[in-house]
Amino acid sequence: MTTIPIDVPHDAALSAEAERFLYEEANLLDEWRLPEWLELFLPEGQYLVPATDLPDGDPGRDLFLVQDDRFLLEQRIGSLMKRSAHAEYPHSRTRRMISNVLAGTGDDGRVRVRANFAVFRMRGTAFDTYVGSYRHVLERDESGALRYLVRRSALDLAALRPHGKVSIIL
Repeated sequence: MTTIPIDVPHDAALSAEAERFLYEEANLLDEWRLPEWLELFLPEGQYLVPATDLPDGDPGRDLFLVQDDRFLLEQRIGSLMKRSAHAEYPHSRTRRMISNVLAGTGDDGRVRVRANFAVFRMRGTAFDTYVGSYRHVLERDESGALRYLVRRSALDLAALRPHGKVSIIL
């Protein structure tokens, strides 16, 4: 597991590039362009959402709400895109706000990104807000584009109430 330090070494140009990457990703997710979003991951990429009571948990030993490798992430996206995904059909409307983006390069050459997020989910008459922080590890692909090695979304909520679940990508 690649650890993500709380304090990333700040690089202004890299932070601006990471911010742009996160904004483009937010647009893909808000527009339910999930197959395109999946392309932001490296083949060995992971999508992690730790339990609300252990936001700094280790996926090797702690319970996670979501702990997907690339195969499981492909299955999740395939399921969410089908009409049979009752939790998300018709698709929720979402709007994402991303702030306080800081990025820097770790000793291993990987890009570490720290940011805050708020995801607003509207479905029928329900309106849910998910607030938390991102702790991502990115690498450049062969074209030089940033791609996810680890996409970690830690919720600041004490519990999943009144939501009860996370059926969207945070």
